[in-house]
Amino acid sequence: MCRYVPDLFCPLWNWSPLATSRIRVLVVDDFEPFRSFVCSELKKKAELEVICEVADGLAAVQKAEELKPDLILLDVSLPSLNGIEAGRQIRQLTPNARIVFLSQESSEDVVQEALSLGARGYVIKTQAGSELLPAVEAVLQGKKFVSKGVRSHDAAPAAELSHGLEAQHSDEPLGS
Repeated sequence: MCRYVPDLFCPLWNWSPLATSRIRVLVVDDFEPFRSFVCSELKKKAELEVICEVADGLAAVQKAEELKPDLILLDVSLPSLNGIEAGRQIRQLTPNARIVFLSQESSEDVVQEALSLGARGYVIKTQAGSELLPAVEAVLQGKKFVSKGVRSHDAAPAAELSHGLEAQHSDEPLGS
């Protein structure tokens, strides 16, 4: 399903590129019940508008190029083109879009690869109920976010975390 929603006024969390617009979100996951859950969570914030939902990596790249969303929530395990490769292509086509990965995969290597391609966040699906909206907020504030369940030896120490979240203000990937 994909529907286009025009920009409306509603500022969010210091989001500067579109300070006078709603935040336009593309949701990419091949499991429809999880996509529905993500969309229902996003509806809790009036500033966020899901403009499109797609179920595979190729469609994600196509819709990202066509719709130029502000935020893309992207699964790693997708049919036709995996989320990591889709994310790489999306970064080239829409460099201003902020990407947050939502995945069952919690391997430090996969998380690091996702962040190294330019993603701003990584949320483990089992923690999405409590971490999705805080991750979106952190990313839109220019921070990076990684689920608590993924801990790199290079990640921010606990003293630097806000509410137990691994969020950084840096433009560099976590662990850099």
